[in-house]
Order: sequence, then structure tokens, then C-alpha cells
Amino acid sequence: MKKAKRKIIIISVSVAAALALLFGACAIYFGDYYRADEQAIAAFAHINEVSFRTLNDGSIVFEPENASVGFIFYPGGKVENDAYKPLMASLAKEGVLCVLVEMPFNLAVFDINAADGIKEQYPSVKDWYIGGHSLGGSMAASYLESHASDYKGLVLLGSYSTSDLSGTSLEVISVYGSEDKVLNREKYDKNKSNLPSGFTEVVIDGGCHAYFGTYGAQDGDGTPTISNAEQISLTVESIVKMMRS
Repeated sequence: MKKAKRKIIIISVSVAAALALLFGACAIYFGDYYRADEQAIAAFAHINEVSFRTLNDGSIVFEPENASVGFIFYPGGKVENDAYKPLMASLAKEGVLCVLVEMPFNLAVFDINAADGIKEQYPSVKDWYIGGHSLGGSMAASYLESHASDYKGLVLLGSYSTSDLSGTSLEVISVYGSEDKVLNREKYDKNKSNLPSGFTEVVIDGGCHAYFGTYGAQDGDGTPTISNAEQISLTVESIVKMMRS
């Protein structure tokens, strides 16, 4: 009996220790993410020229007056959503209502359906697009697999779709930087067939993976030859051109 009890105690302690290590590892992993660079964000003066508000769920909405086009944006993996404020503010300045979603643990894979219910809150907005950066873009594309008829198009920034959207009528734009070393080009090229024929591809000369947001350098990325502001400006120009066409 004593041996049995001792065995049970040893097993219980071992399990508890393993769970503690697991929870500790998860806490470290989820707590290690790219934070928004507040100084870089402050350099974009036009952020304060556009009205925006933070919702109870952490999402940030940029609301230009009389917007007829809406855009739901999923942040990149392990990137704080605040880092995309300059990109969203720049689009809002062009008349696009933008909803910058906050993801659980900064990972869109944990809430692919984050876009649910957003469109219904803005009945005056006629055309809706969805998209995101890196992992966020891929998850937005996955969301469209069962919601394609509800949206006019998809925006992929340093990203690709693993979901087959080739048979849809979606307008799609794929933007990446020439110096992007994070984007897996082999998978990117392989998954082009998942997009509708005639999709728009834009390569930003001198751009990198991280410069769609403002969170500093990203591990494994290439060295950009243009500024953060220039990449965001060129990205906005390309997106707006598609939306207006």
C-alpha cells in the first residue's frame, strides 16, 4: 500500500511539474510578440486627422465621413494590432472605413471568424473588403472560403491564401516587398493558383515584411531600402487603386 501511494504521489508531482512547465512555456511564447512602435506611429501626423475609436473587444475603427467602402484587417502573427494604425489611418484618409481587429494572443489563427458581425454594424457601407498581413492575410483568406459572397475583395500583404478562392468573383490584390525574407516565396508561388485569375500582384521595390506595420525590424527579414512611411504610402496607393477600379 505504501509503495502504491508513493507511486501515485510521484506520478502526481511529475504531472503537475509537466503542466507547470507547459503553462510557463505558453506564457513565454504568447508574451513574446512585436509591440507597436509608438514613436514611429506618432510620426504619421495624419493619424490624428482621421476619427478613430477603440471598441470593447480591442478592435480599432477608423471612421471617415460618408464612407461607402469598408475594410476589415487581420494583423500579422504575434504583432500588436496598434502597429497597423498608420496603414489604417492612411486608408481612412482616402475614405475607407477600416476595422483593425485585435486577435487573441496576437494570433489570427485563434479567431478566424473575427469578422463576423462587423459588416452589420455599418449598414451604410456598400462594398466590403477583408485582408491582413502575413498570417493575418492567410486567415482572412480562410474566412472568405465560406463568406466569399459577402465581400467584394481580398487584400494580402506579405501573405498568401491556402484556401481555394479561384472560383470566386473576388477582387484580389497581393502586395509584398522585394526585400521580404520572411514570406516563404516557394509557398507563395505554389498558392497563387488559389486566387482568382487576373488577381493583382504588386511588388514594392525596396520594401520588407515588417514595414506594412510599425513595429520595428522582424527576425529573419531583409534590409529595406525605403522608409517605413514610403512602404505604407505605396501600399495604400495600390489598395485604393483596386478598390476604386
